[in-house]
Order: sequence, then structure tokens, then C-alpha cells
Amino acid sequence: MCSATPEYSLSNEEISKIVETSDEWIITRTGIKQRKITNQHIGITDLASQAAKKAIKNAKIESKDIDLIILATSSPDDLFGNASQIQYKIGAINAAAFDVTAACSGFVISLITGAQFINSGLYKTILIIGADVLSKWVDWYDRKTCILFGDGAGAVILQSSKENRILASSINTDGSQNHQLSLKCNSIISNSELNLHHRYYNFIEMNGKEVYKFAVSKLPSAIEQCIKSANLTIQDIDWLVLHQANERIINTVAEKLCIPNNKIINNLDKYGNTSAASIPLALDEAIEKQQIKINDNVIMAGFGAGFTWSVVILKWG
Repeated sequence: MCSATPEYSLSNEEISKIVETSDEWIITRTGIKQRKITNQHIGITDLASQAAKKAIKNAKIESKDIDLIILATSSPDDLFGNASQIQYKIGAINAAAFDVTAACSGFVISLITGAQFINSGLYKTILIIGADVLSKWVDWYDRKTCILFGDGAGAVILQSSKENRILASSINTDGSQNHQLSLKCNSIISNSELNLHHRYYNFIEMNGKEVYKFAVSKLPSAIEQCIKSANLTIQDIDWLVLHQANERIINTVAEKLCIPNNKIINNLDKYGNTSAASIPLALDEAIEKQQIKINDNVIMAGFGAGFTWSVVILKWG
């Protein structure tokens, strides 16, 4: 597991110069102290490629060994997809490549998808990337959203092995709640005589209260179901890695599951909500700190726009 983030950190104090807020107000409500922000020259392809190259080196393989690249992102540089650009940039000449758009659930869904390809025998080595630059889609004068989002990327190599490391998984969707968290496009007339239109995307819109209610009601039951499917108990779980959206959500879900604080992976304070990148970013730091060990039982759970929520339990290795 490897990651990449921009150099620039935007602090709560700096945001308080733009909108009416404060460091204390943001930390109390979200747990975020700062977030990493890309400049105008850096996008998904750059961050994702950096993380991918690190993951390839860490796995002690070469780019040409990769059979498939799955990129989870909701903020591509190119609406036609970025996975193929990453394939070219890292020299993965033998790899197929495609994008997955599932917002903050994207990395876990991509991991589950990749595992199915490996289990089927179609591919042996898969590069999974979660990357987003949602700071480019934030209205910096909207206090509800501008305090939350940051940019980043994380990548991992999946390889076939004799032992199935994924113990249980689930993917869920409730499209009726899509309007609670969205980044919608608008149309404007480009030729009035022929009534022709073209589209452009607006800013992120979010109903924070509804997102919180959704996360703390849906995630615990989905996680409990996966634990049961894996023939495990809560006591068997070594680590809980939730999408890093809000500290209140993370703590409430853990409390409902009776998982103690010392089993929670949380780096939200340094990066903010990096959407599809948040789980691999948190995992990378935990591994670097030698928190997660071989054969630990790890729960990863993503949730967000759509609404979508996804869970995977794996034995680390």
C-alpha cells in the first residue's frame, strides 16, 4: 500500500480568512486540522501515477507485469477516463485499464472488483488506485463543504495466491438519496437558433446531516453482516479503517460496533476528506507506523455519494 499527496497544506486558519469559521469550529465538528491541496498544474493522473509507481516498487515487480489497472475516482482530469493515461505514464504496456466512479466507496469497490478478476483466473496482477482532487470542485465560499475536502491518491498491488485473503465483502446502493451529496452538471444554450446545449459541472453540494444519518445507520449493519459471513466475531477484528470523512462518523460507527479506539485507523486531521483516496492513505500510514501486521483482520468500509456503501474484510498479507 502506497500513497501520494500534494505538498501544499491548507490550514483551518487560512480557510477562516475566506469564510466565517475558525480552527476550533472545524476541529470540533469534523476532526480536520488541515488538508492537502493540488495546484493548477497537478491532477489525478499525476497523483495516481506517483502512488502507482511507489506501489509497484514496494511489490518488487515491474510495470510490465501488471495485467489490469482499476482507477477509482470521481474527479478525473478527463471525463473519458484517466486509467489509460496512467497506464501509459507508468509504462504498464501489458495492462488493460478502466475507471470506476463510486465517490468515497470507490476504492473498496475497486478492491472487490479486482479480487473477482483474480479469483476467476483472468488476471494475476492488478493495480488498484484510489485518487481524487475534490478541492477543484469545491465552492470556497460555501462553509458546509470547503472545510472538508482535500486531494490525494493511494495504490495497492493485488496478486493471485493460494490463500484467499478477502474473507467477506459487500457493495450497496440507495439511489433515492443521490441528491444529498452530489456534483451535478448544468446545461446552457450554445446555439439558440438550433436549440443546442452544452453542459458544465457545478460545485459539490452536500446535506451534511443526512450524510451523517446515512453513514451511522447503514455502515454498522453492513459491517456486522460481513463479519458474520466471514465466520468472525467483533473480537476477531484487529483494525477498523473507515472512509475518512468526519471524525464524528468514524467514532459513532465504532461505538455501535463496540470496537475500541485503539483499533481505529484515523488520519483525517492531516488530509481531510480525500474521497476514494482516504482509505489507502490511512492504510499506508498505518503500515508505515507498523500498526497493521501480517494476518491481522482488517475491516475497510467506504460510504458516500450515490448513496453507496461498501465493506471488505481481509486478512492482511
